[in-house]
Amino acid sequence: MPGEGEDASAEAGPTTDSAGIVVIGGTTLARRVCASLGESGHPVDHLAAPDDQELRRALAVQPAGVAVLVGDDLSALRYALAVRHVCDTVRIVVTVFDRTVAQQLQSLLRRCVTVSPADLLAPTLAGLCVDPDALAVWNDGRGAVAVRHEAESHEAESHEAEPHEERLSQEEWLPQGEGLPHGERLVETAWRASPAARRRAVLGRLRGQLQPHDADARLLLIGLLGIVAVLALDWLWLVSVFHKPVSTAFLEAARVVAGVGPAVPHDGHPGYEVVSGVAMLVTVGFTALLTAGIVDRLIGPRLVGVLGPRVLPRSGHVIVVGLGQVGLRLCQTLRQLGVPVVGVEREPAAPNLRLARSMGIPVVLAHGEDRAVLARLGLGRARALAAVGSHELDNIAVAVAAHGVAPDIRVVLRAGEDEAIAETRSLLPLGLTRDITRTSAAYVTAHLTAGPAGAGALPRRVVADADRDYVDLPGRGLVGWPVPAGDDCGHVAGGLGEPRGCGGCGAAAGDAVT
Repeated sequence: MPGEGEDASAEAGPTTDSAGIVVIGGTTLARRVCASLGESGHPVDHLAAPDDQELRRALAVQPAGVAVLVGDDLSALRYALAVRHVCDTVRIVVTVFDRTVAQQLQSLLRRCVTVSPADLLAPTLAGLCVDPDALAVWNDGRGAVAVRHEAESHEAESHEAEPHEERLSQEEWLPQGEGLPHGERLVETAWRASPAARRRAVLGRLRGQLQPHDADARLLLIGLLGIVAVLALDWLWLVSVFHKPVSTAFLEAARVVAGVGPAVPHDGHPGYEVVSGVAMLVTVGFTALLTAGIVDRLIGPRLVGVLGPRVLPRSGHVIVVGLGQVGLRLCQTLRQLGVPVVGVEREPAAPNLRLARSMGIPVVLAHGEDRAVLARLGLGRARALAAVGSHELDNIAVAVAAHGVAPDIRVVLRAGEDEAIAETRSLLPLGLTRDITRTSAAYVTAHLTAGPAGAGALPRRVVADADRDYVDLPGRGLVGWPVPAGDDCGHVAGGLGEPRGCGGCGAAAGDAVT
């Protein structure tokens, strides 16, 4: 094992002493992977956007591995197929975000590993949202699991000082691993929110029922409740005063609501006839409101429900700003943990809105940096806010607005190593920041260098800390995996081949996913 502070990836070494590694792509992630491999002593051939001839020349001597880290799934698919056509045994690591494409690639191409940076970072972001002491929290199908730092000499005290909101149990110590800070180890525990946190979440969902957020839902609800109120009051009058049978009273009340008047005259009761006439006139207005609300919801996106699972939670929830690749995966992870979530997206045509609706995730179309929007979403009663858009400066603006609305709110930021982010960290405690590019680079380099061929030696997951990532290697536990802070690999200039706003995640500004 390397000593404290040593680079664990250097010990892993390349799979062979002579063969190098081919990196394809001009994205930030590709440059970061190239720089990391170069620093650890692995020969790298970095090609930004090779044609078929350049690819054949690079693969003439079979490399130890090929990383396809391009900016869209179609290019990734083409390069992966071309690499496998030239070299039928080389290990391929490719970033793919469409899960259907990823499954097909892995089934068609032997020794091909698909990587989604959004999927890699989602457990870490979810852990920060629900438990500030956790490195990551996820649901493995058998229950929620958390990974945290533990001080070796203060095990008992750490458990007693645990926050009452997120009580952990059933502890299982992981292998010590390499690259961990001295005197600390990582602990994996079963995670479950406290009864108080679960109670707040349930009450927040209940409070969200019949509390419309947008105008069309309010029109629909006002019209519906108005008509129901007129129907109920007229029926109650007929049953209690005129002693009508229940069914007959309902028929007459329905005639009043429908605007065709009482079923029969009521001699000696002019007051009822006047009230019925007024009720018919009022119902016309309620019917107009109901119709307008129904039409708006039929032709609109219907991203937030008025009743049911897609209503906006009012407390104990997490607000996720930015429904790109990372935002959608984070919402999924939080829902799997049983945490209420609401998404905020500013682009009405964002492709992930359809997927969010099919998953039952309520989404508000608005700007996340608008303080009025955050206040309307109940930020002060929320568990956390995650600013995970693809534009880092927008995430900063969201964090600043969030602190202005609720100074004590827990803010989680998705970022890279942008200079503006680094400066803002020193000027303002924005929140808990994680670098998706660094974390993805650690996982990709681990796949390329972590051992001989065979699934048993390959990394299973990665969790991100503030200044270091930990790759879970079979038999070695969570191993510290340093990655260079910069992305200057010396081969490809910054920005080449990278769509604006991808942030190393391989998605364009719209962050499309299926």
